[in-house]
Parts: sequence; structure tokens; C-alpha cells
Amino acid sequence: MKQQDLAARLARKARTSKAVAADRLDRIVHKIIAELKKGNPVSLPGLGTFKPGKKLNFQFEKPKAPDGFLREKKH
Repeated sequence: MKQQDLAARLARKARTSKAVAADRLDRIVHKIIAELKKGNPVSLPGLGTFKPGKKLNFQFEKPKAPDGFLREKKH
């Protein structure tokens, strides 16, 4: 779900404009990030707890296929 979609749903539920809902959502996200940067966990009932941690760096490599795998068969 995109942030715009979530803001639209919040706007309907809160009976407010999409702009106001988007602003509130943005403030919530920034507050969560600020707390995590301070080293504090953030608990959201129904979603779980976000805990601060080290940033992970992932490297994706194309898997190597065994010889003959995924090649066209000659008939």
C-alpha cells in the first residue's frame, strides 16, 4: 500500500481532507524515525514493535545455475 492510499483511507475514516490526513501520517512516520534514531523502540498496537538496530547492507547476486540448467534442449 502506498502512502497516498493510506492517507486516503485515513481521510475517509477521520472525515477530513486527504491533505490533512497525509500531513498527519507524515508526522507520525517522522516521529517514529526520530525515536528510533534516539535508540528508543516504538510499539504500535496491532502492528508490533520497531526496534533500533544497525543498518543492514544487502548484496544480491544473480544465482549461478548448474551446467545445463535452464538451457534449451536440442531435439
